[in-house]
Amino acid sequence: MTSRKTLLMLMAVLPFLLLLACGGFGKVNQGRVVAYDAEKGLLTLILDSNYADPANPRYDTLPPATVRVPEDPLEMGPAPEAGMLVRVDAASSQVLIFDPVSQSLKTVNYTLIEQKDNVYRDAPDVAGKTFPVVDRQNKTVSIYSPRQRSLIVFTVPEEYFALPDETWKAGDEVRYYYKDPAQSLRLMNVTKTDITR
Repeated sequence: MTSRKTLLMLMAVLPFLLLLACGGFGKVNQGRVVAYDAEKGLLTLILDSNYADPANPRYDTLPPATVRVPEDPLEMGPAPEAGMLVRVDAASSQVLIFDPVSQSLKTVNYTLIEQKDNVYRDAPDVAGKTFPVVDRQNKTVSIYSPRQRSLIVFTVPEEYFALPDETWKAGDEVRYYYKDPAQSLRLMNVTKTDITR
């Protein structure tokens, strides 16, 4: 009976001892990718100020953070894609874009033309298409959010059509585990990982 108690005690304490031996717990953060240098393995992210509620991120933390991808390629999911579109707020008809020149965030009001919800990646409206679709002749921008399963077509003031197409491309959302904030140990591409289907 005593040896069984000892064994149970060891089993309970062993995980804690292993964590101490490995340097303790790390942390998790998430952000939207605004730049990715695959050669150097560096991500530039707009971090989430609402990290306590990962299901409802608010990508608005400045300055942008630079994070190195995991050294072990098996600890990283699909390579992230960068874009300057940080957030779409359908309730207020606004988008938040990152300006790489001023290193700031800008809010742009838009006029909604069409919105379709519950649009999965394999739906005819989006399957095989590359977003954003910027139609300068008809003054429309079409964007698709896989996470929100939303296809939105809108127009913006004339001067914004002079900006490059990547302005309207949403950078991938990534979640990463770290001990050193500049070095991720594990990285998950949330945008390219559909766990709902």
